[in-house]
Amino acid sequence: MPEGPSIVILKELVEELHLEGSTILDVEGNTSIEKERMIDKRIIAFKSWGKHFLICFEGFTLKIHFLMFGTYLINDKKETPLRLGLIFKNDVLNFYTCSLKFIEGDINEIYDWETDVLSNQWNPSKAESKLQEKGSALVCDILLDQNVFAGVGNIIKNEVLYRIGVHPLSTVESLPPIKKEELIKEARQYSFDFLKWKKEYTLKKHWLINTKSICPLGHHVHKAHLGKTNRRTFFCVECQKLYV
Repeated sequence: MPEGPSIVILKELVEELHLEGSTILDVEGNTSIEKERMIDKRIIAFKSWGKHFLICFEGFTLKIHFLMFGTYLINDKKETPLRLGLIFKNDVLNFYTCSLKFIEGDINEIYDWETDVLSNQWNPSKAESKLQEKGSALVCDILLDQNVFAGVGNIIKNEVLYRIGVHPLSTVESLPPIKKEELIKEARQYSFDFLKWKKEYTLKKHWLINTKSICPLGHHVHKAHLGKTNRRTFFCVECQKLYV
């Protein structure tokens, strides 16, 4: 599943084409949404929120979620069935294996930009308040809660918890205040590191725990599907303390 940094990269690639303000000339694809409503409509803005790619028009927005295996191509096609293609005067945006939904009204009244870890409006104090409200949650679940850390995905979760030395089955309420601060800070910091390394095509080289069998200190790495999210988790019981 593409994580927040990958969606930011998509937004930046589209912005480089200067499509903001452009009009969609035609649409294609097997989506069941009323895609024809976008024909002859001018794009006001491209935005990202967490794992959502947003194409904004006057009065409504197209939300694209890439699920587990969604992809996109710019000015190119592949054999996979096309979910949605947006055709401009000189460019084409093609989306595959993704979820599409129209959102009516002002997008700023629907999305809380302060919860997006990569947003300039990110508010760590709001994240801290939400951690207090969800004290019984496991840290491996809270990091994937998009209402708290929009954009954080499974890779970021694994790496953040290893970097701050916290076992994934620790409960939020059991974390010392300093560890809660580190959790919030590292969730944002590692997301920006992820973004930088993804652009450099060096992301996997920087992984300390994700998909590893031995941690950087030479300990055995455990792999399990943990928490209510049941997502694949890599952790070291020697390096990561369990708080309960």
